[in-house]
Amino acid sequence: MTTTSGSLTSSRSLSYIALFAALMAVFGLIPKIDLPFGVPITLQSLGVMLAGCLLGPRRGFLAIALFLLAVALGLPLLPGGRGGLSVFVAPAGGFLFGWMFGAFACGLLMRLAVRRIGGATGLPLLAAAFLSALVGGIGVVYAFGIVGLSWIAHMSLSQAALAMLVFIPGDLIKCGICAVLVQTVMRGMPAWRLDRD
Repeated sequence: MTTTSGSLTSSRSLSYIALFAALMAVFGLIPKIDLPFGVPITLQSLGVMLAGCLLGPRRGFLAIALFLLAVALGLPLLPGGRGGLSVFVAPAGGFLFGWMFGAFACGLLMRLAVRRIGGATGLPLLAAAFLSALVGGIGVVYAFGIVGLSWIAHMSLSQAALAMLVFIPGDLIKCGICAVLVQTVMRGMPAWRLDRD
């Protein structure tokens, strides 16, 4: 009986991971906005936030890793039909690596918050999801992105950080969208403990 239950849980986890990897691919169909220094604005960072907040740290990390593996194998899943190993050494390459760790951070913070607030689904959950997305989806991802941009584009860290300021307003909006979606999902399916790995 325990084996069957474990198998079902494992199958469900794999389904969630594949679902969110596919969601990242769908977000990649939305056209990117290219900035002069070679880092595009895309909707896929919202997918990173959602994967972490809804799947938890481990599954969120694995969902993004699966997506990036598909990209590395050459599938054109990034906005503009980009794929292959070359995207990982482009100016935005640091962001791609940061996505995995950003999803992990989102999931970890969200798990801690859900345990702290218990079954609350109102403002506490909304605030927790927003903060998790802010720290993981912006803070952690930007840290990788800034280092990557600095290294690839031969800029100082301060120059790279200043160049990233243009992304902040849009990503804050994504944090808000993520928070609303997380609250909606967890309110609609309270038995589905998305914070567990």
